[in-house]
Amino acid sequence: MSADKKANDKDARRPGFEAELARLEKLVESLEEGEVPLDELVAKYEEGMRLLRSCQEGLKAAELRISELGRREESRD
Repeated sequence: MSADKKANDKDARRPGFEAELARLEKLVESLEEGEVPLDELVAKYEEGMRLLRSCQEGLKAAELRISELGRREESRD
């Protein structure tokens, strides 16, 4: 199985960048609204950190793809 196929299969199983970012924003809003029990606060923090890492990875992957496309385009010229 090619690396592109594996990456596409992995991407198909996880929510998209926009969905994860929206979930992260909702988590932050819920934490900013007021008092949250400690156990819920910790759970939301953990989920938020997971979502943050995933969003950062998605952005990094997009940057790499854009850079690669730019290099390919430059090599054609």
